[in-house]
Amino acid sequence: MADPEVTIKNCVMMLQHLMEDSTIPRNIRRVADDTRKVLMNESETLGLRAATAISIIDEISNDPNMPVHARTRIWELVSQLETIPLD
Repeated sequence: MADPEVTIKNCVMMLQHLMEDSTIPRNIRRVADDTRKVLMNESETLGLRAATAISIIDEISNDPNMPVHARTRIWELVSQLETIPLD
C-alpha cells in the first residue's frame, strides 16, 4: 500500500496540472485550486484532508462543461484519495 503522504503529494501535482490546463473552464480550475489548498493544509489529519477533498471534487465531477479528459483525471484523483485511511 502506498504511503499516504506520497499519495497526497501526487494528488496535489494532479490538481496543479488541472489548474494549468487552459481547456478546462475557470470554475473547475478554481475548485482544483481550493482542493489543492485543502490537501496541503498540514494542520488537519491526512484522512480528513482526503475526505474533504473528495467532497469538494465530487461537487464538480458532474459539471456538464467539464471536458472528458478532465473528468477522467478527476475520477483518477478521487480513486487515489480513497486509498488514504480516515484514521
